[in-house]
Amino acid sequence: MNRPLWIPSQDRVARSNITVFAREAASRFGLAIQSYSDLHQWSVSQAEDFWAFVWDYAEVRAQTRGDVIVSDKEKMPGAKWFPQARLNFAQNLLRRRDEGVAIVFRGEDQVRRSLTWSQLHDEVCRLARAMRALGVGPGDRIAALIPNMPEAIIAMLASSSIGAVWSSCSPDFGVQGVLDRFGQIEPKLLFGADGYFYNGKRHSSLDKVSAIRAQMPSLKKVVMIPYIDAQPDIARIEDSVSWSDFSDKFDSSEIEYEQVLFNSPLYVLYSSGTTGAPKCIVHGVGGTLLQHLKEHILHTDVKPGDHLFYFTTCGWMMWNWLASGLASGATLMLYDGSPFYPDGGTLFNYADEERIDIFGTSAKFIDALSKAGVHPGQTHDLASLRTVLSTGSPLIPESFDFVYQHIKPDLCLSSIAGGTDIISCFVGGNPTLPVWRGEVQCLGLGMDVRVLDDQGSEVAPGEKGELACVNSFPSMPIYFWNDADGAKYKNAYFDKLPNVWCHGDYVALTEHGGMVIYGRSDAVLNPGGVRIGTAEIYRQAEQVDEVVESLVIGQRWDNDVRVVLFVRLREGLRLDENLKDKIRKRIRDNASIRHVPAKIIQVTDIPRTKSGKIVELAVRSVVHDEPVKNKEALANPEALEQFKNLAELKSQRS
Repeated sequence: MNRPLWIPSQDRVARSNITVFAREAASRFGLAIQSYSDLHQWSVSQAEDFWAFVWDYAEVRAQTRGDVIVSDKEKMPGAKWFPQARLNFAQNLLRRRDEGVAIVFRGEDQVRRSLTWSQLHDEVCRLARAMRALGVGPGDRIAALIPNMPEAIIAMLASSSIGAVWSSCSPDFGVQGVLDRFGQIEPKLLFGADGYFYNGKRHSSLDKVSAIRAQMPSLKKVVMIPYIDAQPDIARIEDSVSWSDFSDKFDSSEIEYEQVLFNSPLYVLYSSGTTGAPKCIVHGVGGTLLQHLKEHILHTDVKPGDHLFYFTTCGWMMWNWLASGLASGATLMLYDGSPFYPDGGTLFNYADEERIDIFGTSAKFIDALSKAGVHPGQTHDLASLRTVLSTGSPLIPESFDFVYQHIKPDLCLSSIAGGTDIISCFVGGNPTLPVWRGEVQCLGLGMDVRVLDDQGSEVAPGEKGELACVNSFPSMPIYFWNDADGAKYKNAYFDKLPNVWCHGDYVALTEHGGMVIYGRSDAVLNPGGVRIGTAEIYRQAEQVDEVVESLVIGQRWDNDVRVVLFVRLREGLRLDENLKDKIRKRIRDNASIRHVPAKIIQVTDIPRTKSGKIVELAVRSVVHDEPVKNKEALANPEALEQFKNLAELKSQRS
């Protein structure tokens, strides 16, 4: 395609935060910035100036910044950004204390609530005082098994206000899945809800929380939040207390913000855990704040008063990313439950009713809308909507078409990519750049992203390779939990190339300065020695109308690798030879003969993680009769059973 799908108006470019930022940076540092490429080059070549200016531009609140911007800058891992700075994360998110709306919440069609900035401040203050009275202090871990509701934001802010470390999971995790995560970090306090709503049904969490408490001796108290019942029976949970009984007796005058070092721990996030026990990735106070401020203000163009929405649970890093929107003065739009209950218009009803400006979701949700024939642009006004964000998996070109044809033609569609590992993005959006079909718009400011071949050499635009970052940046993990010598940390990102972060995505840069993502590099297929990204096959297979979703692996076969495609079809359909031929033809005509699967097999479900990512490696292990080490990480582990001992995979014939 030789024309962009969207070009920002001159007025939008002029009013964008990034335009103002670039102009002020050019003035302060004597720069000639004519393009985004110029701005990005300055941000990586003069990284100290860039990050210090982000600090000033975003008006970070701190006791002190210190004179040193970064020490051991060239070390990865090992660089320390703002090593002398002392600040508080919650203080930067709670800048306002007025009657404007800070949080709006929808729990399917059951719950509607909102909080003003003043109410949010007072709730955080009371809860923080209750936590201090319990003996919680800096460095203590606070865990939460909780829906994406206001109390999750309040408890996180209270935790960070006293310098404690926050970690959360969504309530659909099983008991063992929660213990595999929280059990490693030994929290002092657990927040739980009595249940959650999904697809119009009530799901109680009381027995689950009770079982977790019984197996987690580090806990001093379990604070229970009423959600599906006004007065849940929490007596069965040892050391439990209701939210109101825990905090209401404390006053809400002023929050005592504990000033901590920039590189003090703020969050513990978890790897997917499908290849073993989840790794506990620890992110720092200052790095998380500064990176999120950069992404919100500059890349997403968040302005004070904007209504910022991301469809997420508390078990995905996009929840942490969303929460930081408070620091930019945004109103957080929270939603918990099914995005298709009672129908596919639910989130767009929310967008219209609350005038959402920035709408974040997953690539899978956009694809599901398309497959279901949901066309929000015909049924909804969406007048306020100016940006759609997508992440979780590559956004295929046809999904770009769908957004512009069936949601809204005049908006900035930003596919963004990074991950739990950096609690942010390597590549993302830009409201001043065109949107090209199938492309992430740009490299992230301050992130020296390259595409490297197997030998570590940089490849030309259009050539595929490994997404790598060759400079340090503030939101790198500060460490992994229980990793005293740093071996787990180094092995996760730096075992391929010393001092280079290899992220595990198979990508190519484009002539427009953007990026195309072809899937995870550890799931890349290699039939006949030719590397194929799985996303290239998904894109074609899922354009076949009968196919709802798919999963592809490489099966070891006859001293080579053959491509095996599993498909979930529309209800009532059966995979016959005609449909197999149709799928193969689509892939052959639009990708290549090498992409055509040797086997196509129908399944009834595709296994995925709690955050919705399909698990190619787990399926590959099952097919090869190898153990899947941590099924608790999966939302639907039972789906793996249908991949065992398949007769079709024992034979040569397709």
